Amino acid sequence: MTYSGRDPILLTPGPLTTSLATKAAMLRDWGSWDASFNAVTARVRARLTAVVNGEGTHVCVPMQGSGTFSVEAAVNTLVPRAGGHLLVLINGAYGKRLARLTEMMGRKLSVFETAEDVPTTAADVARKLDADPSITHVALIHCETSTGILNPLPEIAEAVAQRGRRLIIDAMSSFGAIPIDAKAVPFDALIAASGKCIEGPPGMGFVFARKSVLEQCAGNSSSLSLDLYDQWAYMEKTTQWRYTPPTHVVVALDAALEQYLAAGGQPARLARYTANCETLIAGMKEMGFRPFLDARIQAPIIVTFHAPADPRYAFKAFYDKVRDKGFILYPGKLTQLETFRVGCIGAIGPYEMRHAVNAVRDALADLGIRQIAPATVKAA
Repeated sequence: MTYSGRDPILLTPGPLTTSLATKAAMLRDWGSWDASFNAVTARVRARLTAVVNGEGTHVCVPMQGSGTFSVEAAVNTLVPRAGGHLLVLINGAYGKRLARLTEMMGRKLSVFETAEDVPTTAADVARKLDADPSITHVALIHCETSTGILNPLPEIAEAVAQRGRRLIIDAMSSFGAIPIDAKAVPFDALIAASGKCIEGPPGMGFVFARKSVLEQCAGNSSSLSLDLYDQWAYMEKTTQWRYTPPTHVVVALDAALEQYLAAGGQPARLARYTANCETLIAGMKEMGFRPFLDARIQAPIIVTFHAPADPRYAFKAFYDKVRDKGFILYPGKLTQLETFRVGCIGAIGPYEMRHAVNAVRDALADLGIRQIAPATVKAA
């Protein structure tokens, strides 16, 4: 049966399904220099900063573009061109991307890489920093959505701080759901985006930068548009964005934050996503699917599943069948194994996840796929 009646539900790590109230916020046009829009920007910045308990120590600097734009802006601004040396911790595609953009900026780069199902540990980081005193900064992907793995941020942050180094956190897929407290977890920058766990539309990133550090970063950036210091200084002086802002995205994010706070903030968001994840994994396991990650390191953000071993399985056909039934899946990002991913975030709950599991079951039947678990993966 083909699904119809509304837009498909996005089971992806962003863009994701948004609420009607968030969509409706984008129906009005705004002047980018108008005082009413500047007030929305200020409110969004303050509300976002409160999510990480960063008031007084960190400032929220919004940036146009996807989350990667803000990652590049943070590294380019906070890591000095002369004397800066960034250690990037890698266990997936987004760590590799961070390393690549660091190298392209001409910053000195070191990497520490583990397998995609192995979290980086504080001991790993301590060993690398003790061996190379020239490293000034460490960059960590908190939740690596290549697989859904959650890296141990508090322990790594402590290891970095104990050695007098500075931490940059890519919290793109964890901010707003996984607790992060700037008063307890020392960092110079934490980077996230509008179209993730706050459940706004894509198009705006933001960096929580330690104010005392950012104040010293004038002239560091080799990019005009991605100069985090300039963006912050101009916004503080004028209340305006330097260049044309994504007005509709900002206002929709403001609406999403209103709903986020009304629903109970981070604890409530984590509880719903955890219920989504548990519902998804339980239903998929009933069919014979096996998650790629051990449950102890699985974040409730996105789940990677081994593809069925059945010779009739092809991701494109499977994707199309599930989409016809109202749900959009995500392809796998692993190079050695065939997988696919299912997101647990967005304006959805366990009810939608149960229907998603049913859509997968029906798609398998339509395609005649019977052998689900790959032979190399033992049944749990």
